[in-house]
This record gives sequence, C-alpha cells and structure tokens, in this order.
Amino acid sequence: MLRKILIANRGEIAVRIIRACAEMGIRSVAIYSEADRFALHVKKADESYCIGSEPMSGYLNIYALVNLAAATGCDAIHPGYGFLSENALFAKACKERGLIFIGPEAEVIHRMGDKTEARKAMVAAGIPVTPGSEGNLESVEEALEVAESIGYPIMLKATSGGGGRGIRRCDNAEELQRNYSRVISEATKAFGSADVFLEKCIVNPKHIEVQVLADHHGNAIHLYERDCSIQRRNQKLIEIAPSPQLDEAQRQYIGGLAVIAAKSVGYTNAGTVEFLLDDNDRFYFMEMNTRVQVEHTITETVTGVDIVEEQIRIAAGLPLRFKQHEIVRRGYAIQFRVNAEDPKNSFLPSFGKITRYYAPGGPGVRTDTAIYTGYEIPPFYDSMVAKVIVNALTWEDAIQRGERALKDMGLFGIKTTIPYYLQILKHPEFRTACFNTGFVEKHSELINYSNKPRPEVLASVIAAAMASHTGL
Repeated sequence: MLRKILIANRGEIAVRIIRACAEMGIRSVAIYSEADRFALHVKKADESYCIGSEPMSGYLNIYALVNLAAATGCDAIHPGYGFLSENALFAKACKERGLIFIGPEAEVIHRMGDKTEARKAMVAAGIPVTPGSEGNLESVEEALEVAESIGYPIMLKATSGGGGRGIRRCDNAEELQRNYSRVISEATKAFGSADVFLEKCIVNPKHIEVQVLADHHGNAIHLYERDCSIQRRNQKLIEIAPSPQLDEAQRQYIGGLAVIAAKSVGYTNAGTVEFLLDDNDRFYFMEMNTRVQVEHTITETVTGVDIVEEQIRIAAGLPLRFKQHEIVRRGYAIQFRVNAEDPKNSFLPSFGKITRYYAPGGPGVRTDTAIYTGYEIPPFYDSMVAKVIVNALTWEDAIQRGERALKDMGLFGIKTTIPYYLQILKHPEFRTACFNTGFVEKHSELINYSNKPRPEVLASVIAAAMASHTGL
C-alpha cells in the first residue's frame, strides 16, 4: 500500500482526498498558493507546502509538483479533478520521476483527451457515436461540407476541450462560418491546441454518464449511471444517481457499453464514460473523463463504494475488491453544486468573505466543502463552494430531502445558487423525472424567485428603524 500522497489540487476535492488518505493510514501532502494560505485543505493535510504567490501557475507547474513530491518522500500524486488531472504530460512526468500517478496511463489520457481519437477508438469497439467529421477539420470549407452532409444543427468542438468549454452550436452555414474562428481561438487559449472537429447536434438530449473502475489485473466494472441533464451552458448544476429517466434494460445496456469502452482502450483506475440519449432512446458516446468526477459522491452514496479509496488501491497495484454482481444500488442520490453566483444577475460570481456558515445535516445528507465561517473566497478559481448530497429510498423522498437540506444550509456573506435550485425542485417536470439538457434554458422563469428576509435580518431592520424614530 502507498505510504504518502501529494495532492495536486485545492478546495473540496483536496479535502475529500485527504480524508480518504486518513482512513487508509496514508500521510497526505497539500499544496497551496498564497491565495489559499488559509484554505481548509491546508489545515487538514499532514503536511502543507506553498507553491508560489501566483494563484494559478503553481497548481499547473508539472515539474515543480513532481519534484516537491519526490523531495517530501511521496509514493504517489493524486491530481483530483481540473488543473492537471487529465494532463498526459503530468502522468508521464510522475512515472519518469518514479512516482505513481493516481489515474490511467499517460497514453490513455492522451488518447481519450483527444476527442477525435476517442471517437475512433469507440467506433472500433462498436460503441455508437454521433455522426461527425472523421478527424480534425482542416478548414472552414471542410467544416461546411461535413455539416451539409450530416445536416444542421451541428456542434463545433475543440478536440482537446472539456468542462463545457470550446463548444459552439451552429444551426446553419452562416453560424458555422462565424463560429469557426471563435472556437479555434477559444481552444488555443484554453487548451493550447487549435484542433477542432464537428458532430451532429443531438437537440436537448438527456446527459447520462457511467462510472467505471478498472484495475491492472484485467478487471473492469461499472457503478451504474448518473443523470447530469440539469446544466447551464454545458456546466452541470444538479446530478442524480441512478437516472430516474432510465428503465432497467437501458441501465444494463449503457453500463455494459461503458465497460466495453474502458477495456477497449486499456483503461485503469476510475473514469467516466459520458453518453447522450436522444428522443428515440438511442445512446451516443460523447467523451470519456479520465479522472474522478465532481459528482462521484452520488455514486458512492447509492453503491456504498468509496471511489477515491478504490483509486488509491488500484494505483497501488491491488485488484478490485468487487465483482459486477456485487455492486448493488440503493435508492436515489442528488448532488447540488452550490456555486458562489447570483442567479438573478446572469449568474455573476459572488466572491468574498463568508460571514457565517452552517452545514445541513440529518439523515441522508452529506456536504463536501472546504469553506468555513470567516473564510474569504478568492476570485481566482471555480465558483463552486460546496456540494450538498442527499439520498433517500424513493425519487420523491430524495426531492423532499433535497429541499429540506438546502433550506437547512446557512451560508451568509455571498450570493449562491441555492434559491434557484429550490425553484427547480418544485418544478413538475423535475419532480416527475421528465427533463433534458434544455431544462434550464426552457424555464428561465425560475430565476424570478423572491428572497424573503431572514428573521434576524428583519429584526435588525426593525431595531434600526426604531432607533432612528422612523415610526415603526
């Protein structure tokens, strides 16, 4: 078993990995920028080291991180998600330095990170993919020709893209011509590659992904699926496991496809195979994420499998502890990404000091976060500040528990997406499990909620008014 792990990340996922290490008797090493000096993961780890004054560059400095891990006596590096988690060069650098990268091999990361190569691999494995270009596009003229052959609308995508970036929908030739150079520019800036491809746009599909685990002994299993259809601008907001929109036959079919996909590329460790489900109940491969997902929590909740612990065990060379028939689901779990954003102001980020924070509790409630009362949220990173996870035996009870937990959570000093999520939970389409990726755009009226003043706020207003003799 591994003895010491450097966590090449920050925030709640760093805290999550630190906790897994603690339960496994493994020492944890945290890294932080000056902006994160007072972050919770710095306080929780066994050791912590500053990686520079710049908010971002230290977390992205491959050789500095690898050298730090070696210098501090680490066996391995866990990349978490984001930052360098899907960087093949990072995985390769770890191996060259004699460190274990907790994830798949560099060659697999590179292959599945290249969307056109991933499509080719899935076609070879017999996995259905959406119609699109054979490879990267050489020119806008080629893009127009391919789009004409498969029909509009189409999705123009960065080959090395991810996280909902570098994607543009084009409904006609004019939009394709206008967006072609834009996507190339976005891809170059965000991913360091100008390669783009296109594929048929599945209009308002359901977004279904499958969690897989594979070891170095030829074993691969799936932990069933998650429904990530509630999203805004390709960014997931609410995730559900298992999907309340699939029947058992669909569930077994897509789980089997995911295992075939993983085995076909020699995948090891934890990964996620993402699919789109159209109105005719046809599944299409979208991409494979070669890392732990933000929403891994809900799969852990319904299966009882600690995915982060399994990642570490697999990286240490141990075989999977479970056979496919031993993976049993229980009930439903919902994850809410609590973002420091103002839904009423075009989801503008709302960074600043958290004046008070109370975590929700009670049966079936889990909160993964790195915030605390007095913590100042820095403006340099992703706006997600917490993940609230609820579970119950039935879909209806999970919704009710979600509403209770969100209302139970006290987070003051910043704006969050909690009030907006409460509106989604009340909507009949969500409650009857009949929604797709177009839900948020279709129901823009849900932004028009009212913020009722809390009793303590109202009391302070009344006290101030009485003190100034306003007549109240």
